[in-house]
Amino acid sequence: MAQKKITKKTLMKSFHHWYYGNLTCFSQEHMQTFGYLTSMLPIVEELYDKKEDQARSMQTYTAFFNTEPQLGALIVGITAGLEEARANGSEEVDDETINGLRAGLMGPVAGIGDSLVVGTLIPVILGIALGLSTGGSPIGAIFYIIVWNLLAYFGMKFAYFKGYELGDKAVEFLVGAQGQAIRKAVSIVGGMVVGGVAATWVSVKTSFQLGSAKHPYLVLQDKLDAVYPGLLTAIFIVFCWWLMAKKNISPIKVMLLLVVIALVGVLVGFFNPGLSY
Repeated sequence: MAQKKITKKTLMKSFHHWYYGNLTCFSQEHMQTFGYLTSMLPIVEELYDKKEDQARSMQTYTAFFNTEPQLGALIVGITAGLEEARANGSEEVDDETINGLRAGLMGPVAGIGDSLVVGTLIPVILGIALGLSTGGSPIGAIFYIIVWNLLAYFGMKFAYFKGYELGDKAVEFLVGAQGQAIRKAVSIVGGMVVGGVAATWVSVKTSFQLGSAKHPYLVLQDKLDAVYPGLLTAIFIVFCWWLMAKKNISPIKVMLLLVVIALVGVLVGFFNPGLSY
């Protein structure tokens, strides 16, 4: 009996299903489960001729799944390789093996992906884009759209095919000592990048002063700058982090709270919106 081999065309189709549809029918109950199913469907259809075999194989991937979608392409590639091995009669690969691997990799891949992609790569690209947008230029937005989509596409493609090539050998790297070191290093770099972007592009200043408008004897912002330049900015950034990280308040609610603080600050004269009519 000839060995079954997934064709490059089918692998590309599977990858594109994940790239475009990893959030298919996304819900709190299933998360990326249906996106995973759509990506495995071309693989299963090529490896198995009988409908009952295809249904049995697809049933494996109905278990809950959720991870960082860009780096998560690696897991999809790994299971494509494992499914190929199962179709060729490997006794070591069964439903429990595949789902155990998927469940075991969700967390580590999410940790690395969130640190590397969300915490480091995106802030760096956004920082460059913001610089290019100075003066209202559309170049920054165009830069971000092009660069992010190119990096996401080719990065996910590389992860998918590397996972397919390595198979379960990738597991040891991801969950072992090397993977832990990478996650720690990337988290540190991500924190530095986010701090640098915040310090560069976030500016909170007060217009509070005592005395007449022309001859004030106390300008609060000047005093703060003399002691700690950017103090109000740092306070607001730490405050937002505390609300989201420690109090589990959603980013949307934090943004609404900042709007309220800004409105009240303007009304009492603590902030100056700089508007003229």
